[in-house]
Amino acid sequence: MSTPRKSTKARLIEAALDLFAERGVTETTTKAVAERAQVNEVTLFRNFGNKYRLLLAVIEDSAVFAKLVHALVEQANAKDSVAEFLQEYAQKSLLTLEKAPDLVRSIVGESGNYPIENRLALGKGLSEANRYVAEYLEEAIAKEGLDSSLTPEQIVNLLNFVLMGYFVVQSSCEGYNLWDEEDDFLASLVTLFLHGFTTSASALEVSETSIVKVEPPEAVDLPASLVRSLFRQARKTGRQEFALVYVLFGAGLSPEEALRLERSHSVVEPQQNILQINYGKVRQVPINHWIMGYRYGSSSINPLTQWLKSRKDNRAEIFIDDAGEAMTRVELENTWQKLTTDLLTPQGEPPAIEQARQTWCIEMLMRGIDLEDLSILSGMEIQQLKYYAQKARNKSALEAAARLDQKKSKP
Repeated sequence: MSTPRKSTKARLIEAALDLFAERGVTETTTKAVAERAQVNEVTLFRNFGNKYRLLLAVIEDSAVFAKLVHALVEQANAKDSVAEFLQEYAQKSLLTLEKAPDLVRSIVGESGNYPIENRLALGKGLSEANRYVAEYLEEAIAKEGLDSSLTPEQIVNLLNFVLMGYFVVQSSCEGYNLWDEEDDFLASLVTLFLHGFTTSASALEVSETSIVKVEPPEAVDLPASLVRSLFRQARKTGRQEFALVYVLFGAGLSPEEALRLERSHSVVEPQQNILQINYGKVRQVPINHWIMGYRYGSSSINPLTQWLKSRKDNRAEIFIDDAGEAMTRVELENTWQKLTTDLLTPQGEPPAIEQARQTWCIEMLMRGIDLEDLSILSGMEIQQLKYYAQKARNKSALEAAARLDQKKSKP
């Protein structure tokens, strides 16, 4: 049987893709595309109107990004580790880019001249491609027991930006070689994404810039009596201090997330006071009214809403210093230190501000929330929360034993 002849549109799209890859978008003429497709130029204009409409059809109809990325990921996903996955994906990406340097340079350098629909199509294609790679990367990270403060999509975006920058410089410049061999560049790239941009021993610096092994956190929640004493001290100190402690223990925020809260981020609903978190992992978190057995107001009347109503300034930030400026981490630590003076944990140490979040996580687990929902609310990975789940089970076992002990034994 003879092969069905392709439609005129399909032949024009195929010819355009080939010529864009060979010459770039600017140097490719509509006449050349028509000749390659074996039609006259009038037919091209009748079907697409102009060259940029033809480029739009190439981007949309050929699914060039999806086909390219699917092929790359299928090869990279066969690797056994995240490091090998990243190495293979980066290497295959560069090889693919090198097959059509003029097309890549045209898209990067000339997209500002394209109509808005072309730029939207480019953005959509790249976004879909990145999401596809991110799904595979997320599976690989979970399988290997790794963690990162960046989402898989953020990691893939950064990786692709670096690869594109390297390719453009290497293909456009002479005498600019930071790496002797491409393999050296790829090895450096994988090291960068696995171990971060700095060799500092600071856990904070590493966790914010790299994929790291999940180490068991020291899940030391605070006892209810200590938390109650801390709340009493905060109430006596001032409305802002009371609101701060309420947010830390009621919503389980990290200090950095609390400091970046703004007035508009506090949403009062009939049954809940919800916080919109825009720092780190974007999410919404309800503030608990009941904390460690005590009720602190309602959705509309609580330490946070009372603090905001008492404010006379126009600052957007929820927590401010004495000068009316946004509170810094150092000022937050100083406030916490003053509130916890004379308070000691069962381990004989002053309470750390990070323990407020640990206490919230364990309390939520004891109330019955599952790990997936807690991960959504906390912005933390399920793998990390498993350590808190173990501590919650230990506490539940102690409470169950206490209840049994209170029952009268039968004679």
